[in-house]
Amino acid sequence: MFLNKRKAAYVYAAFFLLFAIVMGISVGTISVPILSVVKILASYVGPESLLTNVEPMHINIVQNIRLPRVLLAGLVGASLSISGAAFQGLLRNPLADPYTLGVSSGASVGAVITLFFQFSIPFLGALTLPFMSVLFSFFTILFVVFFAKKMDPAMRVETIILTGIIIGSFLSAFISLMIALTGNELRQIIGWLLGSVSMRGWEYIKIILPFFVVGSGLLLSQGKELNALAFGEERAQHLGIHVQRRKMIILLAGSMLTGAAVAVSGTIGFVGLVIPHFVRIIVGSDHRHLMGVSLFAGSGFMILADLLARTIISPTELPIGVITALVGAPVFAGLLLRRRKRSLN
Repeated sequence: MFLNKRKAAYVYAAFFLLFAIVMGISVGTISVPILSVVKILASYVGPESLLTNVEPMHINIVQNIRLPRVLLAGLVGASLSISGAAFQGLLRNPLADPYTLGVSSGASVGAVITLFFQFSIPFLGALTLPFMSVLFSFFTILFVVFFAKKMDPAMRVETIILTGIIIGSFLSAFISLMIALTGNELRQIIGWLLGSVSMRGWEYIKIILPFFVVGSGLLLSQGKELNALAFGEERAQHLGIHVQRRKMIILLAGSMLTGAAVAVSGTIGFVGLVIPHFVRIIVGSDHRHLMGVSLFAGSGFMILADLLARTIISPTELPIGVITALVGAPVFAGLLLRRRKRSLN
């Protein structure tokens, strides 16, 4: 029964993602017929004759504007969702996600420094921005764990969460200082911090894609280990798991995904917090399935959030972070109330 339920969850999540992709491409200032969208997408793997009856303007809109934007939003949503699910499993706390742990703030500092000083690492080129974001996000989570261990040798989850919030607040203040000192780059930095995938073409997909493939691959391979860690580190060691090594892999992969997502889209909250909660209700706490379904669901959610952000008060666009907060905060509150009622019963 559970196996069938989990298979159904993958199917539903995949259809949800496909629906989000089609709607994200079709709907906009200029509507593209769904049949035309399907033909254009099919032409990437099928014969070009599929485009015979499709208007050239629609082809240009889809291939050069809508499709890269939708794919980028999907990659960002998938990255934040799977890293949130992994952090929650590792720390055994439903409030853990890249933002409450300060990881996204660290990634933001790395990106803001790169934008502020306008520098580029010679052998990395366009990858300088995500590299700096990933580097700072990883150092941030390491510092959070190190500082929490100094405060509480038992490394209780509450201590880690509190430490992450403190360090995240400090880094946010540092970002504000950088903005106050910024001159001509002010608009670019503030626009980036608000969170958006607007006017970002295929080059941004090329930037995030290698980090996404490596990071998500590492996390998806740690499903059994996260299940064991859910019972405590001592129990996991008795089961033959090298706890410290696995923790470092999960922290590194989660930081990689968060840093790359922040680098290409700015700070977008609640995705890594809410989506794993919602998916957990459907598939349970088995991380082998939880992370996989979260990847699909988070991707579709971010695409629809971006669609809403660019159409709700068209032609003006809202930052995606505003939409995810407006949707995510009440949903998360509802999930917490549901969880509390279950615990009382």
